[in-house]
Amino acid sequence: MDNQNETRDFLATRRAKITPEQAGLPVYGGKRRVPGLRRGEVALLAGVSVEYYTRLERGNLSGVSEGVLEALARALQLDEAEQAHLFDLARAASSSRRPQRRRATTQPVRAGVQLMLDAITNAPAFVRNGRMDILAANRLGFALYSEMYVSPVRPANHARFVFLDDRSVGFYPDWERAANDTVAILRTEAGRDPYDRGLTDLVGELSTRSEEFRTRWAAHNVRLHYTGLKQLRHPVVGDLHLMYEALDLSADAGLSLLVYTAEPGSTTEDALRLLASWAATQHAAEQPLKQG
Repeated sequence: MDNQNETRDFLATRRAKITPEQAGLPVYGGKRRVPGLRRGEVALLAGVSVEYYTRLERGNLSGVSEGVLEALARALQLDEAEQAHLFDLARAASSSRRPQRRRATTQPVRAGVQLMLDAITNAPAFVRNGRMDILAANRLGFALYSEMYVSPVRPANHARFVFLDDRSVGFYPDWERAANDTVAILRTEAGRDPYDRGLTDLVGELSTRSEEFRTRWAAHNVRLHYTGLKQLRHPVVGDLHLMYEALDLSADAGLSLLVYTAEPGSTTEDALRLLASWAATQHAAEQPLKQG
């Protein structure tokens, strides 16, 4: 992905979101030709010259100091995810060569990670990479995302499911939010590593096949995905209201462990017990086929 284009579009879309009133600037009469702030107004708020900010918005972040980036983040009222994305773009622009860090692959996870997943018996748990491929899961995790595994494409991928599989509309009661979050997570990952060929290929595939994806990708929204609430409608057990926690696997760069839990005593907790029973039945039914 082209860092200059990414930077230009990200800064331009953030600038367009902030009105002079929100920035505490005086508003004079006359129709404004651009939505949001003008470049000069951003420069004023960030304490830099208009020429310098114009250079930044044209995509040239190479050599920009941390102080300037922080001032720019304040001027544009960036949230935590947006500020982290801006710093990722600046790191990529200042790097003289591709970063030599291990990237998430589509290979099976280490045996120890799978054993850890299997030890989690009362909550759906899975490991995914930055491209939102599910690389491993416990039995309840596979059962939770059984709709995603209807497609024969492996590894199963959240983004492909959301945008290319009609089942996702029924699986996510708030499909719009799920779609927005999915694209924002992929956009965040693209900022962290613009050299991830697998991610570039995935974005290209989704952009070609889904107008819903293309529209959201052009918005340049980003999101951190560490904790929150998720609403799902499973075809076997119905509506689920789950809390999730995401933890980076420090020994496996680019991989994250996600665990979904239910409020004690809730209908979702009962539904997870039912889902576990269904999963065990499915597992038992598969054993004779594997042995045969």
